Amino acid sequence: MEKIFEDTETAFALKTDSELERAYFLFRMIANEPLVKIGSAITNFAFKAHLPVDRLVRATVFDHFCGGVNEKDCQPTVDKMYSKNVCSVLDYSVEGKETEDPLDLALEMVLNVLNFVKEKDAIPFAVFKPTGYGRFALFKKMSERKPLTKEEEAEWERVVNRFDKTCRRAYELNVSLLIDSEESWMQDAADALVEDMMRKYNTEKAIVFNTLQMYRWDRMDYLKGLHARAKKEGFKIGIKAVRGAYMEKENERAEKKGYPSPICASKEETDANFDIAIEYMVKNHDMIALFAGTHNEESSYRLMELMAENNIPNNDPRIWFGQLYGMSDHISFNLADKGYNVAKYLPFGPVRDVMPYLIRRADENTSVAGQTTREVALLKKERKRRNI
Repeated sequence: MEKIFEDTETAFALKTDSELERAYFLFRMIANEPLVKIGSAITNFAFKAHLPVDRLVRATVFDHFCGGVNEKDCQPTVDKMYSKNVCSVLDYSVEGKETEDPLDLALEMVLNVLNFVKEKDAIPFAVFKPTGYGRFALFKKMSERKPLTKEEEAEWERVVNRFDKTCRRAYELNVSLLIDSEESWMQDAADALVEDMMRKYNTEKAIVFNTLQMYRWDRMDYLKGLHARAKKEGFKIGIKAVRGAYMEKENERAEKKGYPSPICASKEETDANFDIAIEYMVKNHDMIALFAGTHNEESSYRLMELMAENNIPNNDPRIWFGQLYGMSDHISFNLADKGYNVAKYLPFGPVRDVMPYLIRRADENTSVAGQTTREVALLKKERKRRNI
């Protein structure tokens, strides 16, 4: 397989010299874990104290990792990436709330995004988190199969209606819908609800996508069971495969409560689990559409190999590669240059409301060994090529 990810000229073609310098500065800062923790604490304090730091945050970390404060604000970035055949997934990245008004606001926002993207080839997906549509504690109680109060039953019905209204709109507009995964102790209820949406709206092709976090050792069994049910009941499957985002929280909770951790014992096991899953889905691509959300170069090469081995064209609409905006441009833009389907998650929302997402992003980067170092090395290589 041709090693395409070293091509920094293609990877950073859209970045001006000043944007390249900002990226280099940011990733060098993120590589310093104590600095990230101090910076996160200071930023949280500044926002809670209502200090005027919005402009500074916007000019640095926000503009690097986010598309804008609303969907229209994202349009220049969407258009610019699409000029290089990289699509966008508009992601309203305001973290889940515990009251009804923000839940309805999240629903309204996702419906607005669906209406916004329906005519735009550059934005083939919309996305939302289950806890954007319902309280975490309610998903947890449903997952534990505990009886609900009458008030909670009515509340859950509203959650189901939010899911159904969104999936129905996506189906009517023929826009695919990615539904994120969250912590394992609330995920069973989300899985069951998303599967019901697949039965209803994935009769002809995958519109509704569930997300599998492959750092969980039980996800292959879940995928095989879902596949068996889909074959029996006659619906298509949409899956976004990722490694996972809540490892420390999952392991800490398992240890505290005395149950076996749902997380694979090592990174090597997680990597193998991810690659086994994408191989299974590629071999069953007649029924399963795959959105491979990965910043791992070896997994990306493996998916390219699997497509070639199974005579699947690079641009087959059932297989997508996905990365986050502001990260792994060497993967995204080089894949797109070779004709593969690529989409970048493009977070947006008010600067202050998106800060929890940005802080989590920075924390995750410091915890993934080698990833930030790789970003810095590639940016350094491109700076040298440009004689900056």
